[in-house]
Amino acid sequence: MTSRRVLLRSAGLAPGVLALGLALMIAGCSRDSDKVAVDFSKTVPVARPGDQGSANPPLRVAVAAMISPKETLEIYRQLLTYLGHKLGKDLELVQRKTYGEVNELLGKGLIDLGFICSGPYVTGKDRYGFILLAVPEVHGHPTYSSYLIVNRESAFHRLEDLQGHTFAFTDPESNTGRLVPLYWLAALHTRPEKFFGRILYTYSHDNSIMAVGRGLVDAAAVDGLIWDFYEKKNPAFTAKTRIIRKSEPFGIPPLVASRQFPPAERERIQNLLFTMHQDPEGKRILAELMIDRFIPPRDELYDTVRQMEQQLARLKDEPLAPPKP
Repeated sequence: MTSRRVLLRSAGLAPGVLALGLALMIAGCSRDSDKVAVDFSKTVPVARPGDQGSANPPLRVAVAAMISPKETLEIYRQLLTYLGHKLGKDLELVQRKTYGEVNELLGKGLIDLGFICSGPYVTGKDRYGFILLAVPEVHGHPTYSSYLIVNRESAFHRLEDLQGHTFAFTDPESNTGRLVPLYWLAALHTRPEKFFGRILYTYSHDNSIMAVGRGLVDAAAVDGLIWDFYEKKNPAFTAKTRIIRKSEPFGIPPLVASRQFPPAERERIQNLLFTMHQDPEGKRILAELMIDRFIPPRDELYDTVRQMEQQLARLKDEPLAPPKP
């Protein structure tokens, strides 16, 4: 079979940037800052492909910052190569630091497919016209949870214990990395800027896990699938962390298509994904990703995210609780 290329456009994570960036961030941010961004990488702009008019343009697939740029490349390269072989196409893997950037590219038709978070899917579905293609099934379920993690050696056992301490969110639009802890805090009649001593954004779940493990932050909320992935594949990431709370289950981050992507092409890709676990090579790749199989998507899987957003909006209108002495 003729080999196909996987073209990579990414924002790379320079060695040592995580620890240095977080250390500088913690030293310099103010207590009353609500949103402090930590730039872990130099973002390489994604140019519009020049061969759009060719008879067989590449398939452009974006992977949002669910894992770090380096890890994402290693994990998804085999999947994209597999699809490329089956489709007879070159593939272009596009990596962006934030979910919002991927949403914009999908909405403008600058990329064809995207692996995005459940939160950005729910909030961006109507605005950007996402079309659900497939959902991963992991351990027999198409759902996942948010984990609230702390350093293993810390004395924290409840969310309430973290008042006045440093907390890491992942992305401003992340479901497990921001929306869930916002909801938990709203149920306590408080907000992050009032509850935590300092707040920062890591822009990937593995960065958050590493920051907690190294004691650079006191706690973080992370994607449970990613924590479980590292617990099995690279436990050095998770060995120094401890889970103190898990959320209710939500629909796993889906694969979506741009509304401008042709329906016939969408159907071809769905057929490949839904039968991938029946092919020996496909099954091997899925096993490395810790995915059982891809299944047909159901929009109602994400109703729990919608309900949480609605409840959060109502709770925000209630008076804040006075801070503890």
